[in-house]
Amino acid sequence: MSAPRELPIATNGDVVVVRQQVRSLAAEIGLSLVDQTKIVTAASELARNALVHAGGGRVLIEVLEGGRRPGLRLVFSDEGPGIPDVEQALTEGWSTAGGLGLGLSGSRRLVDEFDLVSAPGEGTRVTVTKWAR
Repeated sequence: MSAPRELPIATNGDVVVVRQQVRSLAAEIGLSLVDQTKIVTAASELARNALVHAGGGRVLIEVLEGGRRPGLRLVFSDEGPGIPDVEQALTEGWSTAGGLGLGLSGSRRLVDEFDLVSAPGEGTRVTVTKWAR
């Protein structure tokens, strides 16, 4: 099993690196092209959210092996202002940044497992997992 990789998210360039690393590992573990695109899109959205809403953060990328099928787990974390109403933030079309409001809700639809933990003043942690079919 490859060691988890932690990457910073502090610039737009870091978002690009996150996308590249996720795409490379998704292909390496045998995710279909469609599933590669889904996990890369979710990674891009979540990395951009950390940058825009929290001023940056980090992602831990972990290859999951040893079960029935391989998977890729991404844990995005930041120490930003947190999300006061997680349920509202997960509502499609809701945005505090003037966007389309598809970042969190869209990311949740693109992955097999999605977990968001946040509170005002405590930052945010989003964990997503995509399993090979």
